[in-house]
This record gives sequence, structure tokens and C-alpha cells, in this order.
Amino acid sequence: MSKLTRREFVYMTAMLSAAPVFANSHTRLANTVSKKPEDYYKLDSFGNVRLMHMTDSHAQLLPVYFREPDVNLGFHTNYGKVPHIVGEKLLNHYGIKGNKRLEYAFSCVNFEQHAKHMGKVGGFAQIKTVVDHLRNNFGAEKTLLMDGGDTWQGSWTSLQTRGKDMVQAMNKLGVDVAVGHWEFTYTADEVLANVKELKAEFLAQNIFVKEDAIMNGSPVYDESSGHLFKPYTIKTLGKARVAIIGQAFPYTTIANPQRFIPDWSFGIKENEMQKMVDHIRKTEKPDAVIVLSHNGFDVDKKMAEVCTGIDFIMGGHTHDGVPEAVPVKNKGGVSYVCNAGSNGKFLNVLDLDIQKGKIKDFKFTLLPIFSDLVPENKEMKAFIEDTRKPFLKDLNRVIATTDETLFRRGNFNGSWDQIICDALRAVKGADISLSPGFRWGTTMMPGQAITFDDLSTQTAMTYAETYARDFSGADIKLTLEDVADNLFNPDPFLQSGGDMVRTGGISYTIDPRKPIGERITNIRLSNGKPLEANKMYKVAGWSTVGAKSPGEPVWETVETYMKEMKHFNKQNLKVDVPDMIGVKGNPGIVL
Repeated sequence: MSKLTRREFVYMTAMLSAAPVFANSHTRLANTVSKKPEDYYKLDSFGNVRLMHMTDSHAQLLPVYFREPDVNLGFHTNYGKVPHIVGEKLLNHYGIKGNKRLEYAFSCVNFEQHAKHMGKVGGFAQIKTVVDHLRNNFGAEKTLLMDGGDTWQGSWTSLQTRGKDMVQAMNKLGVDVAVGHWEFTYTADEVLANVKELKAEFLAQNIFVKEDAIMNGSPVYDESSGHLFKPYTIKTLGKARVAIIGQAFPYTTIANPQRFIPDWSFGIKENEMQKMVDHIRKTEKPDAVIVLSHNGFDVDKKMAEVCTGIDFIMGGHTHDGVPEAVPVKNKGGVSYVCNAGSNGKFLNVLDLDIQKGKIKDFKFTLLPIFSDLVPENKEMKAFIEDTRKPFLKDLNRVIATTDETLFRRGNFNGSWDQIICDALRAVKGADISLSPGFRWGTTMMPGQAITFDDLSTQTAMTYAETYARDFSGADIKLTLEDVADNLFNPDPFLQSGGDMVRTGGISYTIDPRKPIGERITNIRLSNGKPLEANKMYKVAGWSTVGAKSPGEPVWETVETYMKEMKHFNKQNLKVDVPDMIGVKGNPGIVL
């Protein structure tokens, strides 16, 4: 499709045409810009239930810059389908080319130019203003706010408070229902303590406590089922009854350390999901069934295909800002999959018209949160300032400067990741470096001073320790193949949702269409010599999910390197990306 239908509504020129592009610039116009949220965030009255949804904020309390990916490849059944359309092709797909606000929100096109004029996005003080406006404008008794997870991790303050700062932020924001993923990278006791402080209901139909742990007295929501948390809730919104089912990230104990949560098990649990939906439909008789998910977009699409009776899946994890509710056919009819991007950049608004026990119609709106258009909520702003105050000496410490845009998001590499890889090699004296393909992390504009606050948005986590040890060439290839399969496996249920491992000191060729073991070829060292399978190489890295690594946390490694470099430019920062086969014409890459 190239144009949006009414059901696939996007927040287009109807509202944002009134928003000046240069509101953030130092001109006379900037002094006349309206700061009333209703001027740009007033949605036409529709239906009788409003569901608001945000996800993957990664503890970014302040407004940020965030560059959308120029590589988000899709293959097999997801070739050429959102979110695997980027750049100009995305703008043409949705018919929004030329609308500068929406270009900036949804694509990487002209990022630096747009960021310079329109400024940062998100910010909890701005989100609070928009949420309160949309809740009060529609009717608080008919409105629900959901958080899709990855909220308690991603900043220095969240790491130092063990996620408690974000629990308080969620409470002040008025979150009603939540699920998790990176929340589980704290210890089990810390997670349970945070959930206890959280005013929202924390749901998960797919997290279970192991039987032997239950017998030994481990906390459990339901001993008979083994559910760690409440699996679903029923919310009365006006005269409607809406069921919300929680779906945590299914591969938490594979992608993240199980040593923090040894008594808990995860999984997609699609059969259990179907039983849960059937049970709710039969016994609770709700007017709508919503899944609040942290599966990732493609996984949610498959779940919508194999499970019937779900009206909407409000998803997260893969950080895709998708400006439509994507219809997915199944044996029971059609379910819709939605995603709300990351870093507080977007807010999903799903308005439902519920009549006689069924959804008669709906309107879906993906709202970009332009921080230059939204006044800060004073109470939330004060909370953020108080939260950051004890750490300001560290947060404001300048480490280096940059003439280059520093970003992370993209299937293969980013300039932030390159700095991390270069730092690991330089400081550890390694031949090769490996850095995880995390999707969290914000963007920096050229000309900015790089502070420790900026560095921590790329590295602040509970298992950031570094290592340097010998790997054989065969082991290095196996690592690349294994991660590539997580990204490009034809079965979405076998994808973990991250990006390709970042590399330093080597180059390689990848054909994402090939099966595992055949995707990676022509691995070469930076001196041009081929990687030898039987030869040993010193490899530096961080973030091991097994045993704790022995080295210093990676932010110390990178800070050491950045202080030595002092300034980054085209001469000393070259982003290494692999040679790609089979991607020509793919709308998921800007070539």
C-alpha cells in the first residue's frame, strides 16, 4: 500500500501542518510558537475507549535526539513490509514526503538538518503534558495508559538507583499496566521490590517460576499455574470491559544473564496465549482483548497469525515506530499489530468504538512527541531535576567532542558502536573487538560536547564488564553466524530482536538470505589478511550473558579511549559495515 486508509490512520498534516518547522531555531518566529498541547495534539473525538501506549523509553527522562535506522532489512515473508522500509522509500510508502515534521519523526532522511531546526524529541515532562491532555480531553474514566517495557534501564540514574527512578517516573506519569524485558536485568529481589512500588499492574502470561523454586518458597503469583506475575487484567473503561494480557520478552534468559533471575523461565508460549485468550473470552466476556507485548514486531505479527481472538497487539522491543495498525489475518479473522518506537519519541493512541460488546471501529494514531512544541509538566520536570541532581558531577563531565553524528540504531553498525569497538581494541590491545547489537542508545549531533551522560546512554547496564581472551578464527565466524541467524532467521519465533554484533578489526561479507553457517564469508583482518580458522586471535568485548567477565565496566574502557582521542571526525572515526549480498532493491536499506 502507498496511502493510509482510515483504519491505518497516521498523525498527518491535519494537526502538524500548523506546527512551524523552525520552532526550535533562534529566530523571531521561535518567540511566537504556541506552547499549548491542544494546538498540535488535539485528536478529533472518536469512540468511547482510549488506549495510550508507550514502550522502550530506556530510562530517557530528558528529551533526546534519535536517528531512525537507514538499515532495517526484511526478508522472506517480511520483505518490503513495515517496519522493514526505511528512508525515502518509507516516506513514499506512506505518502508523507515533504512533510518535514513527519520526515523527521519517521525516517533518517535529512536527519541533521531536521534535528537542527526541530530539536529533540520525547522527554518525560513533555510526555506527561501530552498524556494528561489526551486523558482529560477524552475522559480519564475511559482512558488507559500502558507501558511496553524496557523502561528501567538505559541511563546512569536508572543504573545507580536500580530502576527505582523510572518506577517513580511511571507512577507520576500515571501508567496503568506494564510489562518488561530489561527490567529483568536487575536481581530477582530488586525486580520484585520495584514491581511492589509500581502503581501499575505488572503483567506476564509467559513468565513462570520453576517448580523446585516454588517448593523452596520462591515468590509466585499463582502456585497452581506457576505464573510469576498476574497474567492478565480486566479494566472497566466507561461502560466497556477491556482485557489486557501481558507478554514479556520471551528470550530474556538467553539474551540476558539468567544468573540474576535463576528461578524464572520465559518463552513465547503461543499455545498458552491461545488458551489464555479462549479462557478470557469465555469466562470474562470482555468487549476487547489487547495484548501488551515485548515480543518484537515480526514476532507479534506471527503471534497474531497463529492465535485467534486477539483484537490488538500493542508491541515493543524492536524499537520500530510504525505509523499504522498493521492488519494480520488468522483463522478467526483479523488482528492488528502496533508498535510505538523508542526513547519516548512516540505515543500510540488507539481509540475504540465499542458497541454491543464488540469493536465496531477504531482510529489509530502514532503521535511524535516534539519537545519543542510541548510545554514541560512542572511536577515531572522537578522530579527529573531532583533525580539527576546527586549524579550531575558525573553526568556533566565532558569527555570529548565530535564533528560526526553519533548514532547506534541500524542492522550492522553505528558510529557510537564503532567508538566502543575501537576503544576495546585500543585499550585492551586486541586484534578484534565484538560489541553487542543493542538497539538502545540515543543520537548525538555534530558539534556537541560528549559527556559521561551521553556515554552512559550507550553503556549503562548491570553486566557491562569487559573481557580480553583468545578466540580461534572458527569461533569468531561461529559467533557472527549465530548472531546473524538471530536477526535473519526465516521464522520470526526464532529471532531475538537485536541487531548484528558490531565488530572492530575485521571485515566480512554477509548474505542474509542464506541459511545459518553460510551467511558469513570472506572474513579479513584490518591488514587485509584472511581470518584463519585454526589461528588464535586476541578478542576484546563486553556484556557476557554467562559468567561475569573479569574486566572493568565498558564505560571506563571507552572513557579512557575518548579522553585520549579528544575529538572525533571523519579521519579517526570510520564506521565499518560489512559487504552485503542480496540487498539491492530491498526497501529496508538506504544505498
